[in-house]
Amino acid sequence: MTSALRTVLGNHGQVAALKSGEVRVAGVELAFEDVKPMVDAYRRMARAAEFDICELAPTTYLVARARGTPITALPIPMTRRFRHAGVVRPAGSDIRTPKDLEGRRVGIRAHTVTAGVWTRGILMDEYGLDPAKVTWVTDDEEHVPDVALPPNVQKAPDGRKLADLMRAGELDAGFAGLAGIGEPPEGTRYDDLFDDPAPLEAEWFRRTGIYPIHGLITVRDDVLAAHPHLPGALMDAFEAAKRLYLDNVMSGEADGPEDRRYRKLAALVGDPLPYGFEANRASLEALVRYANRQGFLPDPEPLERLFLPVEPVAREVAA
Repeated sequence: MTSALRTVLGNHGQVAALKSGEVRVAGVELAFEDVKPMVDAYRRMARAAEFDICELAPTTYLVARARGTPITALPIPMTRRFRHAGVVRPAGSDIRTPKDLEGRRVGIRAHTVTAGVWTRGILMDEYGLDPAKVTWVTDDEEHVPDVALPPNVQKAPDGRKLADLMRAGELDAGFAGLAGIGEPPEGTRYDDLFDDPAPLEAEWFRRTGIYPIHGLITVRDDVLAAHPHLPGALMDAFEAAKRLYLDNVMSGEADGPEDRRYRKLAALVGDPLPYGFEANRASLEALVRYANRQGFLPDPEPLERLFLPVEPVAREVAA
């Protein structure tokens, strides 16, 4: 009997039915493992392909695969978030435009973190930012440790976190939340780089069709070889679980902060969690282009090899 496939997924609403067993993957059993923090699973998959199936940050996947990690991604994005928002500056800062970041020190958890790759790409394309003129300050290790970093990336001094540097005025700006400096301390206000990013994000999406991806499903290559049906079976099962989740989101039954965020996004993008190669082609192409321009992916493979071109199929999924 084939052993169950070791699987690590984040705690997202759209995979809850898979984790509970309400939706199953045809032909295989999944053995779910809970890894906390999730970043540890990313590193274990990127560095050693430790799991059979694992959610992975998209730029971590691209860097790991380019360096020989035997994994392949399916076009099943786990989270989506526009990236005009998320770079913050101290209240009263003279930074007003993306170009004002040039010559400044900006904190980000690690240089290859996906939020940074998306944000830098957008600021380069849309606002003319030259990221080589920014000093990027990090306080964590890269998921793929041997990735070559540009000379304008600096590590924070030993024992000091980005939040400390920001509070002390040693950073001019930083990525908010888990991507960088965390939440501002009580009594401190940080302002977003853009005063009102939401209309900018909406206009950019309507013009480009790009809907930034944070998290993809990756599968070890030997597992794909042993189970040729697996990409389609996974796509079907993930799609079925997602539909159950989105029914609850749109009805209001699911009403947490992330549920409300996706309900709001649906008014702009339609399906807030689109799966499949063609539905995500523009976003995947942009991600690869940004990674290439930022030096993480010097010689990318064709898109159809980097991301298996599977699509959701409307057929009954075993439950």
